[in-house]
Amino acid sequence: MPNLKNKKNIGDFIEASGLLEYDPIAIQKIYVGHPLRLIKRIWQTLIPISVFLFNIFIDKILGLLKDESRAKARAKEFTQLLVGLGPAFVKAGQALSTRPDIVPALVLEELAQLQDQLPAFSSELAMACIEEDLENSIKNIFESIDYKPISAASLGQVHKGILLNGDKVAVKVQRPGLREQITLDLYIVRNIAEWLNKNIGLIRSDLVALIDELGKRIFEEMDYLNEAKNAEKFAYLHSNNKDIAVPKIYSNYTSRRVLTMEWVDGVKLTNLEEVKNLGIDPNKMIEIGVNCSLQQLLEHGFFHADPHPGNLLALPDGRLCYLDFGMMSEVTRDSRTGLIQAVVHLVNRRFDKLSKDFVTLGFLSKEVKLDPIVPAFEKVFTQALEIGVNKLDFKAVTDDMSSIMYKFPFRVPPYYALIIRSLITLEGIALNVDPQFKILGAAYPYFAKRLMEDPDPELRKSLKEMLFDGDMFKWQEFDGLITTVSKEYKLDIDKLFDQVLEYIVSYNGSYLRSELIEISINKLDTLSLKIINKFKTKTKILFLRKSYIEPTKITKSNIQLKNKKFGLYSIISKIPNFKKRIIFKKIPKIIFKRNLQKMGLEIIQGLAERNMIRIVNGAAGK
Repeated sequence: MPNLKNKKNIGDFIEASGLLEYDPIAIQKIYVGHPLRLIKRIWQTLIPISVFLFNIFIDKILGLLKDESRAKARAKEFTQLLVGLGPAFVKAGQALSTRPDIVPALVLEELAQLQDQLPAFSSELAMACIEEDLENSIKNIFESIDYKPISAASLGQVHKGILLNGDKVAVKVQRPGLREQITLDLYIVRNIAEWLNKNIGLIRSDLVALIDELGKRIFEEMDYLNEAKNAEKFAYLHSNNKDIAVPKIYSNYTSRRVLTMEWVDGVKLTNLEEVKNLGIDPNKMIEIGVNCSLQQLLEHGFFHADPHPGNLLALPDGRLCYLDFGMMSEVTRDSRTGLIQAVVHLVNRRFDKLSKDFVTLGFLSKEVKLDPIVPAFEKVFTQALEIGVNKLDFKAVTDDMSSIMYKFPFRVPPYYALIIRSLITLEGIALNVDPQFKILGAAYPYFAKRLMEDPDPELRKSLKEMLFDGDMFKWQEFDGLITTVSKEYKLDIDKLFDQVLEYIVSYNGSYLRSELIEISINKLDTLSLKIINKFKTKTKILFLRKSYIEPTKITKSNIQLKNKKFGLYSIISKIPNFKKRIIFKKIPKIIFKRNLQKMGLEIIQGLAERNMIRIVNGAAGK
């Protein structure tokens, strides 16, 4: 066992070890006082970076980058360079992979494949770190522990062990000297970003802010107490979901650099044959993963930002297990609402409103002129939307968006960058299972359900935009929305009826009320004529003239309604869990609504007028 007093071998340099949160000013004070260490690291990083940039400059002068294969080779070389420079640069590359406003599409594609994997470090140092941080010897904590790690990433590595009580555990141990290396690299990269912002006019985004956001997230990841808290919060939020599993955290054996959690025996979703051997349908696992991701994003606002194949396991009991909660992010209620509204406007091709959504979501400043952006959206999305939302390729959509963001003054908010990374990764896993999988198609029913059930005033406004063209209620769109949702989810019929009634009786529901009155009069009129015809047949009453037992002439508006073959009852009655008694339960609520009472009177008046016309026609011998 190594000497625990030699902190420099197993931990951080003393200046950085006390820095528990990212603070650029504190970091500057640390390394300005140690110029030799700074110069050494600058030499290790800036020389290879400068050589790479010089080669790119020569390629551009000679026109070699016009060759796509050459450009791809350089992009791949860039990702390999980042891996060689260490953890901070790997994390920076991963952050850039979701920033189409900064990086060209070709480089984005290579950065997206950047793996967070590095060679393992000394097992002796790992054991020493465990003993130092947990303030106990290995033999007093574990019955046994494997010295050889089962995996190694940029921030740490994982060992399998058994506690003295017999519980199997996974023990994550942080890399020696990581905090010092990360803080020094962040200091260097931040200064480079500051110079670029001041001297390179082509760069619109605030690179310093990007590095500061990256630094904040890396420091959160380096704090395993924070990861433990994230895991427990995630487990609590999904405690009612029988399809989701989260490893138990052993708080007594967890510190800032050591994380001990339940050992989980499962199969990576990408190992299709092994998943099938468990008797599990891989498509079911993907469905669970997509639904869980949407719930994280749109309901809880607390989502797993790194769902790569190694962090998602299929368990023998059919559950999907999430691992590694170091990279989590939060989305505000307003942002969640804004995302749903953006989807609605995209599907409805309201590109003018979509551009305003991007202002609301923080992609564009309020000063940016939206006029040239609207036709760019229209050009990019119109063709994609022709095939239908269920067949939209998310990767293709994000690639198209990348070209717009790179051309116009977009700035991608950090939370959105993580959402994009999360969904692209999830779609990549799903495509391995089903080559025809489209995450937007899978997600749309969930968006539609939220749109119909959420009482948020902004979402109510979006629902109205979807279902109305001016004053005209779009029955077909309403039918499609109900059908889409009911195929995938169990709708809350009570809540849906309440919302429909509230809208019908509102000031804005006047046009829908008039349509419902027309439809009701037509339906009741037809029903009454059927009854009269049956009565005539059975009683042989001959004095009922033909004009009385035939429908009256109906207006052009009524003909259109009849041809549409849509109606509120007929649409809602198609929902799987619909029962007629739900309507009868609503009668007490209906009869006390003033506008609904007026509707009832108008329906009675309309029927009376039609019958009066028949009587008059009959008296005239028509």
